[in-house]
Order: sequence, then C-alpha cells, then structure tokens
Amino acid sequence: MTFLILVTSLQVLYKVQVSDQSLNVVMVFDLHLVNSGNLMTKYADDTYLITPASNVNSCTSEIEHSELWSAANNLQLNRAKSSEIVFERPRNNRKLTIPPPAVGGIWRVQHIKSLGVTFRRKFSVSLHVDKLLTKCSQSLFAIQTLWHHGLPQDALQVVLQAGVVNKLTYTTPAWYGFTTAADRGRLDSFLRRSVKFGYSDASLPSFDSLCERTDLQLFGKIINSTQHQL
Repeated sequence: MTFLILVTSLQVLYKVQVSDQSLNVVMVFDLHLVNSGNLMTKYADDTYLITPASNVNSCTSEIEHSELWSAANNLQLNRAKSSEIVFERPRNNRKLTIPPPAVGGIWRVQHIKSLGVTFRRKFSVSLHVDKLLTKCSQSLFAIQTLWHHGLPQDALQVVLQAGVVNKLTYTTPAWYGFTTAADRGRLDSFLRRSVKFGYSDASLPSFDSLCERTDLQLFGKIINSTQHQL
C-alpha cells in the first residue's frame, strides 16, 4: 500500500509494504479513514492517503489503523520495508520547515516510484527520464541486432513502436508536465537517433507531438466513456 499525505506546500508520501499483496488487492476495499478531512484512493495494490496540513498529526493514527486492519485480515504492515518522502512545491520561494518523520519506523527517502513513475521530492522527473532512456537504449540495441540479422524496415518500425515509443509514452499525461527543457531535449534526441540509425523513417513525431497525441487519446476515452464520472 502507498500512503500520500499532503501538507500545504509540502507533501508527504508513505509507501507501505504489506506482507501479501494479492490478498491486499482483494481485501483493501473495506479499509477506511479514521479522520475526517483526509482522502483515501485505491488503485490495484496501492492505497493513497491524502492529508491536508491541518491533519498532519493524524498520520500516525491512520497508519496504526491500517496496521489493525492488516492484522484483522491476517496481513502484516511492515514498517521496515516502508518509506516516506516529503514533497516540496517546485519553484517555491518561501522558506519551508521540513517536518520530522510523522510515523516512527518508516524511512524517509529522496525519491519514490509510484505506478511506474519516479518522482523526486521537488516533483522532478529527471531520474525517471534517466531510467527510461536507459531501458529504451537497451531496446534500441536489440533492434540494432535484429537489423543486422536482416529484419526488414517495416518490421523494424513495428518493433520500435512496441518496444521503444510505447515505453517512452507510458503514463506521460501524469509526468510530462513536470519535465524540464533539458529532459524533453534528451527524449527528442533519443528519437532522432532512432531515425538516424534507420530504425524509423523521418515521419517519426517529436516527443512533444507523441505526448500531445497521448493526451488527446486519453481525453477522447474519457469523454466517450459512459461509465466515467465526468
């Protein structure tokens, strides 16, 4: 489970490890808040707890309640394998006092991975871009190997789309807005290198265009879904 606590200009995120993830997915729907004003959302085996600054002192009680819930469901919340991160609003000019860890036994970290995306404490995704380009470079090497073994151009483009482009654009609506000009330049440079090596033709869109297309596809699915809450 992952717990996210918002504190005005600061955000504290708890990533909490439960002993049996599969059972947690089934049973987590009866886990509820104990303090009004907080918000809890759940996705797969992740649970996000959002707490405003006025409720920051409720973090301990929420975690303890989750431990009681885990024990009642024959699970165990492992604090030693859990982590905490304090997020600070980007480009914030005010001097902020970082609070001490709110929950004992949970380590504070400088970056955290949530649903496949790595964020630093100031909402920077540069580390995510680093990891993403490393993985895609490995895929590019595999494509190069296929090219040397005579795979035709049209098949190379299919492999590039499936193994590289789709990986680059995964969850971009969630993290692309946090990229810097340097991050976007590196991503564009990687795509241009794919064209230069002949793994794709010159029609391969820029990374900005790919992200815009992904946003439009997501928006289209939302407005055309009869089950979406909007």
